[in-house]
Amino acid sequence: MGRRLPYTPNAKIKAALRQLFLRSRERAAAMKRDKYCCVRCGVKKSVAKGREVKCEVHHRSGVLNWQPIYELIRKYLLNESDMETLCESCHKKETEKQLTSKDNSVE
Repeated sequence: MGRRLPYTPNAKIKAALRQLFLRSRERAAAMKRDKYCCVRCGVKKSVAKGREVKCEVHHRSGVLNWQPIYELIRKYLLNESDMETLCESCHKKETEKQLTSKDNSVE
């Protein structure tokens, strides 16, 4: 077994994003919009025993540029130097304070 990295590996980030995508409302809406049928050949999704057909949601433009996604996640979400440990009560207060100041700066 290899050495444990000091940061979250790209593969773990990609796996988490894939799980999010598979359970997303947008993916479900695309399947529903296309009536659970392949838009190319018209075959319909089926779970009937012996006649199973899977349909997937495909990104037309592709998701080929993963590196900027990893960098943004590390910069804004997984940035250890921007994290601090707070109790639940203090965390709630701090979050409300940030939301309030953000709302005021938009006006």
